Amino acid sequence: MKKSIAIIGSGPAALMLAAKLDPEKFKVTIYEKNQAAGRKFLVAGKGGFNLTHSDPAKDLIDKYTPSALFDQLIHSFSNTDLRDWFASIGIPTFIGSSKRVFPTKEIKPIDVLTAILNELKKKEVTIHYSHEWIGWTKNKELRFQKSKEEIAVAADITVFALGGGSWKVTGSDGSWTPIFAEKGIDILPFQASNCAFNIKWTQPFLDQAEGKALKNIAFSALGKEKKGEAVITQTGIEGGAIYALSQQIRKQIAEKGSAEVLLDLKPAFSLAEVKNKVEGGRGTKSWTKHLEDQLRLDKIKIAILKEILSKDDFMIPARVAEKIKKLPLHIHSLAPLDEAISTVGGVSLQAIDSHFQLKALPGNYVIGEMLDWDAPTGGYLLQGCFSMGNALGKHLNTSVFYPKV
Repeated sequence: MKKSIAIIGSGPAALMLAAKLDPEKFKVTIYEKNQAAGRKFLVAGKGGFNLTHSDPAKDLIDKYTPSALFDQLIHSFSNTDLRDWFASIGIPTFIGSSKRVFPTKEIKPIDVLTAILNELKKKEVTIHYSHEWIGWTKNKELRFQKSKEEIAVAADITVFALGGGSWKVTGSDGSWTPIFAEKGIDILPFQASNCAFNIKWTQPFLDQAEGKALKNIAFSALGKEKKGEAVITQTGIEGGAIYALSQQIRKQIAEKGSAEVLLDLKPAFSLAEVKNKVEGGRGTKSWTKHLEDQLRLDKIKIAILKEILSKDDFMIPARVAEKIKKLPLHIHSLAPLDEAISTVGGVSLQAIDSHFQLKALPGNYVIGEMLDWDAPTGGYLLQGCFSMGNALGKHLNTSVFYPKV
């Protein structure tokens, strides 16, 4: 007789799990509180729909915190495996110049979601929309709010994939945390990740630079460096290069109340090379024009140098060379949680076993952004969720189940 599995949530981890479960063994039902599946999945796709990253396995795993959690997950279901799976459901992919992996150009995010849902239909997975999970009954059944009606559902196995605490408009609002906490499950406060960071710019700098990109630069903090791009905003800075240092920035803010990030405006040059160019003769050129010509610094890079350095320091070649390679940016806070691309916090990894089962609630599993883990943007977040769904699907297909207690 088939066992019943209730999956609560319909993000990437949940959808992959449903696709991997054996329909001969399980009757699978997804419960989604929105009126459609994959809301955050689709919203993320508007900014460039990278499904994963083409890094080699070791480099891929190193992008995750904690990396030990993802070692086996990625080796069991790698970026290549994910691309093969997408191809099998009619979604061919390609590797872009950034080494990110995208659906081929004619395929839109909604097409990817539709292909996944069609695969679930083939597996006879049922999806109930407008079902908001609100806890358990006294008989340990699942409670759902559907419009003004409350529904109780019994399931042999329950998998929670309710998301983290960002982008509330998509339903990922963390409203489940007090319900879990009441059951004695260790819940860590949500914190923003892959978000904008707040810096107090002067208005003259913003008049020049707001909305403009810093290209071919590198950021470093607490020993970690990331090359790429970032954008100057009215309240600070954002972009892939600095998103990758979210963990290091959060750590400094938690310990000191603020964070320092070093900006390298010419990562392709050594300090010695920069000094040699800066200290060369400039003839009749202005100092600013000399810097622009010798190092090909654009107006935004010159502007941020002037923003951080005093007028006197800006005129000292050795000081300018040093700051071109290590320009300190002082971050005083993170952007609001709801504006973050992802979050850390949620269910502590100490609260689950090696197969994502809640230690305090046997028969109940947690996957996806509900768990306390971190990764940068660029396809790593989605790969992590897909790999979790795959791993739990394999486990449930082959494991011996224990009754709920």
